[in-house]
Amino acid sequence: MKGGYLVRLASIQTLREGARLARPLYDEKGVVLVNAGVELTSYLINRLQRMGITTLYIEDGRTDDIVVADVISDQTRQEALHTVHQSLATLTTHESFPRAFQQAAIGRKIRDLFDQILGEMRSNRNLLLNVNNIYAQDGMLYHHSVNVSVMTLAIGIAHGLTDKQLLDLGVGTMLHDVGKLQLPTEVLNKPGRLTDDEFTMIKKHTTYGYDILRLQDDISAVSAHIALQHHERVDGTGYPRGLTGAQMHPYAKMTAVADVFEALTANRVYRRGHLPHEALELLLGSCGTQFDTEMVNLFLQTVAIYPMGMTVTLNSGEEGVISAVHRSHPQRPTVRVLKHPNGEEVASPYEIDLMTELTTMITHCGMEASASIPIPGGHS
Repeated sequence: MKGGYLVRLASIQTLREGARLARPLYDEKGVVLVNAGVELTSYLINRLQRMGITTLYIEDGRTDDIVVADVISDQTRQEALHTVHQSLATLTTHESFPRAFQQAAIGRKIRDLFDQILGEMRSNRNLLLNVNNIYAQDGMLYHHSVNVSVMTLAIGIAHGLTDKQLLDLGVGTMLHDVGKLQLPTEVLNKPGRLTDDEFTMIKKHTTYGYDILRLQDDISAVSAHIALQHHERVDGTGYPRGLTGAQMHPYAKMTAVADVFEALTANRVYRRGHLPHEALELLLGSCGTQFDTEMVNLFLQTVAIYPMGMTVTLNSGEEGVISAVHRSHPQRPTVRVLKHPNGEEVASPYEIDLMTELTTMITHCGMEASASIPIPGGHS
C-alpha cells in the first residue's frame, strides 16, 4: 500500500542491535534524522533515547503483512515540518520584514501545503488517525504544531466545513503556538512544576501569538483567534480571557481537543506520554466542562484508539499487536497473537477479532504509560 509500512510499534528500551527502523524520524526542520530501513546499533539506540524518543516503528517478520498507513504521507509531513519551521521563524522576526514579504513567504506556501494535506486526507477518509508523536524533544513545538493541525482538520472535515473554512482552520492550528517562541526556553522546557510567575508567563503565549498573526495581511482574523483561544475551556476555566463555550469560536473548541490530546500522548521533559486510549478517557471525562462534547465525539470518530502495530495484552494473558482496526468500533480491534499466556512465543501467530470475541478484552498496552496526571495547562 502506498504510504504504508510493515511494522510493529516497540518501546526503545526493549530494542537490541540489529532491529531495523520501519519509519523515518525527522527533526524540527523536516530533515531526516534516521531513515527507514536503517539497522539500529547500540550507539544509535542510546542516542535516540537521549533525544527523548521512547518508541519506534520497527520491521518484524511476524507482522510483515500489517500495514500502517497515515492520513497524510511521510513526504507531506516532512514538507509540513519544513514549512512550519520556516513560517514560525519568519513570523517571530516579522518587524524586520515588510508585510508584502510576509504574504509571499508564508501565505502562498501554507495555502499550497494545505491543498496537498486536504487532498490526501480526503482520499484517505476510510483511515483512522494513527497518533504520530515519535519525535525528539528539541523539535517538540514544530511536530506538535503539525500533529495538532492534522488532527483538527480531521475534526473539521467530520464537522462538514468547506475548503475555505478548513484553510482558515489549518493555518490557525499550524501556527497556534507561534507565541511560544517569545518565551524563555528554560521555562517552556522546565522539567518540574511551574511557579505561579512562570505559569503567568506561559499563559501569555496565546496573546503573543494572536498579536503576531493579526498583523499578517494573508492570515485571517479567524486563524489569529485560534492562537488566542486554544487554551480557553467551555466552562470558563481557561485562559487568557476565561471565555465560556458560547463565547469561544468553534475552531478554538476543535483545536483545544486536538491540542490537549497531542500533548497528553507525547513525551515531555516533565513526564511520559499517555497511551491514546488513556488520553481519550481523560478527554471524555472532561466533556461538557473543559471540552465541547460535540468536538470530542467527532474526534473519537477520526482517531485510532489502539494504533496499528501497538503491542497489547489480552485478558486471556495472550500478547500480540494490533493488526486491524474497525472504523465503526475502534475500541474492538483485531489482535495478532505472538505470545502465549506463559510468555512463550507462539509457533504460528493467529488473529483474534475482538468484534466477534466479545468476552476478550485488551487489559494492557506494551509501551509503558505515565502515571495519572491532570490534563495539561501551561506546558501543553
